[in-house]
Amino acid sequence: QVQLVESGGGLVQAGGSLRLSCTASGSIFSISSMGWYRQAPGKQRELVATVETGGSTNYADSVKGRFTFSRDNAKNTMFLQMNSLKPEDTAVYYCNAALRTAWLQPITDYWGQGTRVTVSL
Repeated sequence: QVQLVESGGGLVQAGGSLRLSCTASGSIFSISSMGWYRQAPGKQRELVATVETGGSTNYADSVKGRFTFSRDNAKNTMFLQMNSLKPEDTAVYYCNAALRTAWLQPITDYWGQGTRVTVSL
């Protein structure tokens, strides 16, 4: 069983900052990719930032220069530092990890429970 547990959401004024964290635990053999997605009210879930193990980070155009993805491989933890927040960043943020639970097992997507970020004017 694999769990992704998020923390760090909340209410912040426009221009402020928040840092999200997500820790993966359980039966993890290897992680192929990790990332953050978000879903605003009435909209589809969209990619915020994602990185494949050993690869570069991809950011949505709307967050480039403001958000920074990082990870602590030893702790299976990822972070999303969000600066210069805008009201349009308001959404529920989900972390994602594509991983194998054992050798030769298929890569499977796992999701966090979501953490709400609200940016006020």
